[in-house]
Formats: sequence, C-alpha cells, structure tokens
Amino acid sequence: MIRPILFAVVLGLQTAAAVAQTTTPAPAPAQTTPDSSAAAKSGLTLEKFEARREKAFMRADTDNDGKVSLAEWTAFQTARKAKGDPAKSFARMDTNKDGFVDRGELDAFLAKRFARLDKNNDGVLSADERPGHKSAPKLEQ
Repeated sequence: MIRPILFAVVLGLQTAAAVAQTTTPAPAPAQTTPDSSAAAKSGLTLEKFEARREKAFMRADTDNDGKVSLAEWTAFQTARKAKGDPAKSFARMDTNKDGFVDRGELDAFLAKRFARLDKNNDGVLSADERPGHKSAPKLEQ
C-alpha cells in the first residue's frame, strides 16, 4: 500500500517540476534607447533637430513653392546677418544642382550635419554637442 502511494507522490512531484520548468520566464526589463523620454528631454533627437532647422529654413521660401532658390536663400541670410557666403552654403545643400533646395535635400543635409555633431553617436545632441552652446568645444580658427 505504501509503494503505490509513494509512487503517486513521486510522479506528482516530477509532474509539478516539469510544469514549473515550462512556464514562460518573466520579460526582461526594457532597455533604454536614445529615443527614450529621458534622452529626448535632455538632448535633441534627429527628428527634433530636423524639425527645428526645417522650420527656420522654410521661412526663406518666400514664394511658398516648397523649395528655396539661391535668391531666396541669399535674401534670408542677409536679413539674418549670417556670416559666410550664402552661395557656398546653398551649393552644399543643393546636391542635385537644380538651383533649388527642396525638403529632401534639406533632410539629407541635416542628417549629415546631425551625425557630425553627435560626437558620442548616441542619437541625441546633448547641450555640449550643439554649436554655440557655452560648453561646446571651440573650433580652431
């Protein structure tokens, strides 16, 4: 009589152990990414960087045709009292050399600029990585 009971208990324990081993493990804690809310608050993501720059750039589009000509760019840079030659900066952005900078060319230009500024490649521009910030490294003249 004891043998069948002992056999049933051992079999029950083995079954319970097998069931416990086949349960799904708890999900791993979520890892933070450069686009997490904390990173977005403390720095500037590519999306925010492009949105800010595009908004400013498109103010130069005085005829509202969705693209900026060299004449519009020169007038805009003159009104801003920007340093440097507007024709040179325009030529860097006008990659297809059609005489206009559209949103596609602007986005490509800004993505390259963002990548160059993002020194630690974390996908976020911290305050010290942004040009003109008081803690940003000074470029040699």
